Amino acid sequence: MGAGKTTVGQLLAKLTASEHADIDSEIMEEQGMSVTELFETYGEQGFRDLEHQKLKEVVAKEAIISTGGGIILKPENRRILAEEYPVVYLKTDPAIFLERLKGDTTRPLVQEKTPTEIRAIFEPRIKLYEETADLIIKTDQLTQIQVAQAILAALESGK
Repeated sequence: MGAGKTTVGQLLAKLTASEHADIDSEIMEEQGMSVTELFETYGEQGFRDLEHQKLKEVVAKEAIISTGGGIILKPENRRILAEEYPVVYLKTDPAIFLERLKGDTTRPLVQEKTPTEIRAIFEPRIKLYEETADLIIKTDQLTQIQVAQAILAALESGK
Protein backbone atom coordinates (compact mmCIF):
# COMPACT_ATOMS: atom_id res chain seq x y z
CA MET A 1 0.00 0.00 0.00
CA GLY A 2 1.65 3.17 -1.19
CA ALA A 3 4.90 1.51 -2.31
CA GLY A 4 4.20 1.82 -6.03
CA LYS A 5 3.55 -1.87 -6.73
CA THR A 6 1.03 -1.29 -9.51
CA THR A 7 3.02 1.36 -11.35
CA VAL A 8 6.29 -0.53 -11.03
CA GLY A 9 4.56 -3.73 -12.17
CA GLN A 10 3.24 -1.94 -15.25
CA LEU A 11 6.68 -0.52 -16.03
CA LEU A 12 8.35 -3.90 -15.54
CA ALA A 13 5.80 -5.51 -17.86
CA LYS A 14 6.62 -2.91 -20.53
CA LEU A 15 10.37 -3.41 -20.10
CA THR A 16 9.99 -7.18 -20.50
CA ALA A 17 7.16 -7.15 -23.07
CA SER A 18 5.10 -9.18 -20.59
CA GLU A 19 1.49 -9.13 -19.55
CA HIS A 20 0.69 -7.30 -16.32
CA ALA A 21 -1.93 -8.55 -13.87
CA ASP A 22 -3.02 -6.27 -11.04
CA ILE A 23 -5.01 -8.31 -8.55
CA ASP A 24 -6.93 -5.41 -7.00
CA SER A 25 -7.83 -3.96 -10.41
CA GLU A 26 -9.04 -7.32 -11.68
CA ILE A 27 -11.20 -7.81 -8.57
CA MET A 28 -12.66 -4.31 -8.92
CA GLU A 29 -13.44 -4.90 -12.59
CA GLU A 30 -15.10 -8.27 -11.96
CA GLN A 31 -17.10 -7.05 -8.98
CA GLY A 32 -17.94 -3.64 -10.43
CA MET A 33 -16.90 -1.92 -7.20
CA SER A 34 -14.00 0.08 -5.82
CA VAL A 35 -11.83 -1.40 -3.08
CA THR A 36 -13.63 0.87 -0.59
CA GLU A 37 -17.01 -0.47 -1.76
CA LEU A 38 -15.72 -4.04 -1.62
CA PHE A 39 -14.61 -3.53 1.99
CA GLU A 40 -17.98 -1.97 2.83
CA THR A 41 -19.88 -4.82 1.16
CA TYR A 42 -17.80 -7.86 2.14
CA GLY A 43 -15.63 -6.63 5.01
CA GLU A 44 -11.89 -7.05 5.11
CA GLN A 45 -12.04 -10.85 5.37
CA GLY A 46 -14.40 -11.09 2.40
CA PHE A 47 -12.05 -8.90 0.38
CA ARG A 48 -9.07 -11.06 1.41
CA ASP A 49 -10.99 -14.14 0.23
CA LEU A 50 -11.61 -12.50 -3.18
CA GLU A 51 -7.94 -11.55 -3.31
CA HIS A 52 -6.89 -15.14 -2.57
CA GLN A 53 -9.14 -16.54 -5.31
CA LYS A 54 -7.83 -14.01 -7.82
CA LEU A 55 -4.23 -14.84 -6.91
CA LYS A 56 -4.90 -18.52 -7.62
CA GLU A 57 -6.26 -17.51 -11.05
CA VAL A 58 -3.47 -15.15 -12.07
CA VAL A 59 -0.53 -17.37 -11.12
CA ALA A 60 -1.46 -19.55 -14.10
CA LYS A 61 -0.62 -16.61 -16.38
CA GLU A 62 2.83 -15.73 -17.63
CA ALA A 63 2.60 -12.22 -16.22
CA ILE A 64 4.09 -9.63 -13.94
CA ILE A 65 1.72 -9.63 -10.96
CA SER A 66 1.02 -6.65 -8.73
CA THR A 67 -0.71 -7.45 -5.47
CA GLY A 68 -2.43 -5.41 -2.82
CA GLY A 69 -0.35 -4.79 0.29
CA GLY A 70 -2.47 -7.08 2.47
CA ILE A 71 -2.13 -10.18 0.30
CA ILE A 72 0.91 -11.19 2.33
CA LEU A 73 -1.17 -11.66 5.50
CA LYS A 74 -2.63 -15.02 4.41
CA PRO A 75 -0.13 -17.90 4.77
CA GLU A 76 -1.55 -19.67 1.71
CA ASN A 77 -0.92 -16.57 -0.40
CA ARG A 78 2.68 -16.42 0.78
CA ARG A 79 3.11 -20.07 -0.16
CA ILE A 80 1.59 -19.59 -3.63
CA LEU A 81 3.70 -16.52 -4.34
CA ALA A 82 6.92 -18.12 -3.12
CA GLU A 83 6.35 -21.29 -5.15
CA GLU A 84 5.22 -19.66 -8.39
CA TYR A 85 7.15 -16.41 -8.80
CA PRO A 86 10.16 -14.47 -7.66
CA VAL A 87 8.69 -12.23 -4.96
CA VAL A 88 9.92 -8.64 -4.92
CA TYR A 89 9.34 -6.49 -1.85
CA LEU A 90 9.34 -2.77 -2.59
CA LYS A 91 10.61 -1.57 0.76
CA THR A 92 9.51 1.98 1.45
CA ASP A 93 10.24 4.03 4.54
CA PRO A 94 7.02 4.30 6.60
CA ALA A 95 7.26 8.10 6.61
CA ILE A 96 7.22 8.10 2.81
CA PHE A 97 4.21 5.85 2.42
CA LEU A 98 2.39 7.80 5.13
CA GLU A 99 2.95 10.94 3.06
CA ARG A 100 1.80 9.17 -0.12
CA LEU A 101 -1.36 7.89 1.56
CA LYS A 102 -2.33 11.20 3.14
CA GLY A 103 -5.82 12.08 1.92
CA ASP A 104 -6.12 8.93 -0.22
CA THR A 105 -9.78 7.94 -0.14
CA THR A 106 -9.29 4.76 -2.19
CA ARG A 107 -7.66 2.76 0.61
CA PRO A 108 -10.21 1.78 3.23
CA LEU A 109 -7.74 0.50 5.82
CA VAL A 110 -6.09 3.89 6.22
CA GLN A 111 -9.03 6.25 5.92
CA GLU A 112 -9.49 8.40 9.02
CA LYS A 113 -6.53 6.76 10.76
CA THR A 114 -3.69 8.46 12.60
CA PRO A 115 -0.09 7.83 11.51
CA THR A 116 0.32 5.61 14.59
CA GLU A 117 -2.71 3.52 13.61
CA ILE A 118 -1.46 3.22 10.03
CA ARG A 119 1.97 2.10 11.24
CA ALA A 120 0.26 -0.59 13.34
CA ILE A 121 -1.35 -1.94 10.15
CA PHE A 122 1.97 -2.03 8.29
CA GLU A 123 4.36 -3.34 10.93
CA PRO A 124 3.21 -7.00 10.80
CA ARG A 125 3.33 -6.92 7.00
CA ILE A 126 6.94 -5.76 6.85
CA LYS A 127 8.28 -8.90 8.54
CA LEU A 128 6.14 -11.14 6.32
CA TYR A 129 7.34 -9.39 3.15
CA GLU A 130 10.96 -9.65 4.27
CA GLU A 131 10.54 -13.38 5.00
CA THR A 132 8.78 -14.10 1.69
CA ALA A 133 10.75 -11.91 -0.70
CA ASP A 134 13.40 -13.24 -3.03
CA LEU A 135 14.47 -9.67 -3.70
CA ILE A 136 14.13 -6.51 -1.61
CA ILE A 137 14.40 -3.15 -3.36
CA LYS A 138 14.64 -0.01 -1.23
CA THR A 139 12.52 2.50 -3.11
CA ASP A 140 13.01 5.65 -1.05
CA GLN A 141 15.60 7.34 -3.28
CA LEU A 142 14.51 5.83 -6.60
CA THR A 143 11.99 6.80 -9.24
CA GLN A 144 9.50 4.14 -10.26
CA ILE A 145 11.34 3.47 -13.53
CA GLN A 146 14.59 3.08 -11.58
CA VAL A 147 12.85 0.56 -9.30
CA ALA A 148 11.61 -1.41 -12.33
CA GLN A 149 15.09 -1.33 -13.89
CA ALA A 150 16.68 -2.49 -10.61
CA ILE A 151 14.26 -5.41 -10.42
CA LEU A 152 14.94 -6.39 -14.01
CA ALA A 153 18.71 -6.19 -13.53
CA ALA A 154 18.57 -8.29 -10.36
CA LEU A 155 16.33 -10.93 -11.93
CA GLU A 156 18.46 -11.12 -15.08
CA SER A 157 21.62 -11.56 -13.01
CA GLY A 158 20.00 -14.28 -10.92
CA LYS A 159 20.13 -12.37 -7.64
